[in-house]
Amino acid sequence: MDRQGTDMRRSAGAGRTDLHGRCVVITRPVGCAGALVRSVRAGGGVPIVLPGLALRAAPDADVARAALLAALGDDCVLFTSPAAVHVAVRLAPLRTHANILAVGQGTARALVRHGLREVLLPARQDSEGVLGLPALAEVRDRRVALVGAAGGRGLLQAELAGRGALVRQVHVYRRVPARLDRRHFDVLSRLPRSACVLLSSAEALHNLRGQLPAPALARWLTATAVVSSERLAAVAREAGFARVRVAASALPADLLAGVQGLA
Repeated sequence: MDRQGTDMRRSAGAGRTDLHGRCVVITRPVGCAGALVRSVRAGGGVPIVLPGLALRAAPDADVARAALLAALGDDCVLFTSPAAVHVAVRLAPLRTHANILAVGQGTARALVRHGLREVLLPARQDSEGVLGLPALAEVRDRRVALVGAAGGRGLLQAELAGRGALVRQVHVYRRVPARLDRRHFDVLSRLPRSACVLLSSAEALHNLRGQLPAPALARWLTATAVVSSERLAAVAREAGFARVRVAASALPADLLAGVQGLA
């Protein structure tokens, strides 16, 4: 855990990004863009908040709490996002003897802040990276819980089930499309070609593509998409982005580092 903690601190303390007035479109869920907005401004850029998702509590907190408590008795518990951790700790104490896994550094940090010191974290911070962890190599007849929201991370469930694991899905929150209005559309209609769009969720990308009026969408797609994984890069190209760059992870510092050197 010491080495992991060092890696987290190194990423958190990454050097300032010089954005030189570039417009940076931030697609994080409603209420989750603050760190990126501050970093963009500190780097001399112009942040544009365009949420692709809104996070909502699970419809029945008692049902979610019971499912979480059952999952904490499984062999492996995988938290799929920082939001999953933040909601879970409000439902029940995260006391467990299971192997605790996190998809990325942001999720691992949240777990550490809430007292779970031994968190398994892949070097490649996406579903494929998690599936490469030794703890998930031999999981036949082992109980593996995925804690997050409905939808997304389908690869994890399918692959783990294919390896013979007894997969439990625990939905502690839900994702819905964010509400957009004319203010969002008007800003996008004036977006310069030098702008970049930070993307860390295929679901958010699909939501935005479906909600944006044709003129705003066309302008949006002329920007450079800076994405958090190779898989998301393929999704972005399919959605219509001609210019795509892959960042090291979904962490704010890594996404902004991916902006460096763009034309």
